[in-house]
Amino acid sequence: MDLGLVTGCLLGVALGARHALEPDHLAAVSTLVAERPRPRQAALLGAMWGLGHTLSLVVVGAALMLARGELPDGTVRAAEGVVALMLIVLGARSLRLAWRGGDGPAVPHRHGGVVHVHPAARDHVHLGRRAIALRPLLIGLVHGLAGSGGLTALALAEMPGPGAAMIYIGAFGAGSIAGMAAVSGVVGASLGRVVTGARGRAVLMGAAGALSVAVGVAWGAVTLAA
Repeated sequence: MDLGLVTGCLLGVALGARHALEPDHLAAVSTLVAERPRPRQAALLGAMWGLGHTLSLVVVGAALMLARGELPDGTVRAAEGVVALMLIVLGARSLRLAWRGGDGPAVPHRHGGVVHVHPAARDHVHLGRRAIALRPLLIGLVHGLAGSGGLTALALAEMPGPGAAMIYIGAFGAGSIAGMAAVSGVVGASLGRVVTGARGRAVLMGAAGALSVAVGVAWGAVTLAA
């Protein structure tokens, strides 16, 4: 096996894990973890974000390599603007839920023959009898679109060919999945010990919402000024 390829992939995993710690990523996922401050669920939410992020990177990266092109600067700025708007919307949603005191009462919920109970209606889809969180997946897709052009250019510059570059992008995505799942799980475990009851969860959601709005506004201002 090519030592350079192995080294490049390991570097991609490390950079992907660090990439998960970007302020806009953490702000977005914090609005999700605040609703379910428990380690396992928080880690799964982070992993779903990473999966959506990776799908965008792989699909757009492959398309750019096939077309032998780059994303126009206007498209990159538009994608960053969408990220900023998404952060503001997510934050506003968390603030609204916090104002209402949390999620509300638990209610029965049905998907075909699958019946389960949870507070209010959550955005998710089912694979068999498993509920898959839809919101973090979509958030990850948007974040991945915003960063796919730069990552593709980096992969092509660092790796010996398009095939190796795609492997690098996949390794980067795997690192982002692992990194966000780990961070979300640790945060969920920590918050789960100190946040109890509907009131505490409402305060946590309010704080996460305010953070997300602040990061979204700052991100949008930087994008407009670019």
